[in-house]
Amino acid sequence: MTQNKFFGSLLLIAGTTIGAGMLALPIASAGLGFGASVLVMLLLWGLMAYTALLLVEVHQFAPPEASLNQLAFKLLGRPGQVIASSALMFLLYALCAAYIAGGGEQLNQKLTLWLGLALPSQFATILFTLVFGTIVGLGTHSVDLINRGLFIVKICALLMLLGLLLPKVDGQHLLALPVEQGLIISAIPVVFTSFGFHGSIPSVVRYLGVDVKSLRRLMLLGSALPLLIYLLWQLGSQGVLTQTQLMHSQSLTGFINQLDVVMQNQYLTMAVSLFAALALATSFLGVSLGLFDFMAANLKQNNNVSRRSVTSAITFIPPLGFALFYPQGFITALGFASIALVILAVFLPVAMVWAQRRHRDEAQLPRGYRVTGGKPALLLAAVSGVMIIAAQFGG
Repeated sequence: MTQNKFFGSLLLIAGTTIGAGMLALPIASAGLGFGASVLVMLLLWGLMAYTALLLVEVHQFAPPEASLNQLAFKLLGRPGQVIASSALMFLLYALCAAYIAGGGEQLNQKLTLWLGLALPSQFATILFTLVFGTIVGLGTHSVDLINRGLFIVKICALLMLLGLLLPKVDGQHLLALPVEQGLIISAIPVVFTSFGFHGSIPSVVRYLGVDVKSLRRLMLLGSALPLLIYLLWQLGSQGVLTQTQLMHSQSLTGFINQLDVVMQNQYLTMAVSLFAALALATSFLGVSLGLFDFMAANLKQNNNVSRRSVTSAITFIPPLGFALFYPQGFITALGFASIALVILAVFLPVAMVWAQRRHRDEAQLPRGYRVTGGKPALLLAAVSGVMIIAAQFGG
């Protein structure tokens, strides 16, 4: 594995994780206060980094091209395969539909603002899907190259945004305590989902090969980079706006308007708009690549132009159709996407590692790499998953 591929994979994981949902974090955690929101974020990052390492442990004894669905069948049988397939398809299709709808809206705004083209919104949605769907259809290497450029520009926009916010941080705003305990519960699913990149791990393994040492480092660095950015973003947003102002920001537009009122800086709006557009694009590339590889592996499509075209159609037409005709339906479904993510990113890794360790111990096979913590850590992760699902229904 070359350092070039490692760097590209690192950006792919970070780019998938750091999406437009990041902008919703201050709103979701508004009533928590800075200290409590940081604690929740660190705990959930630790959970997601741990389960990502569990997937590395599972992949070490499988071919590089193995999908999550195939791994689940090998270790958990047909029931595990059905659960993995259903949860992954729901999550990835729902995310793709959301990103297509959001990306089409952003593209339509840019075409109107920059080129003066007053086109139907459906045109921009289809154009967004064609452009980025073609990139994904060409393969992981093309996604890697395009994602690098977009990610770098996105980080520049984010640094500009943080550069405008951080000097204006008021330390008193950061001392706010949770308004009520129930708000912590309602924020957990949003924060948890913001660390979700596990659907892209099989694509990364396919791209890099089964190099356990490098994959371990990749999972930790790839998840730590979003954590750092999220912490700086929380510091900037919660340090500039009061807790009351944040709690009155019921939407992304309201949040941006609050920042405009406080900051009175035209560059801030530009930075937020640019970051949101690029965040949608990079998240869509990462998520749709995971869906594309999943469908190709399970439909046993050959890696040639005609068969990749078929896989592209299967991958992109369903979410495009929903984004065009039923956007509100998928927005509602996305509210429960965290449940599918818990199944994929917590329950399945725990169950597969548990089964794999037991099998290898009973058969006296080489243990290989094992994530530290043993059975207590696996049980703690499973209990955490149950609590996140309970928080989704309770919030």
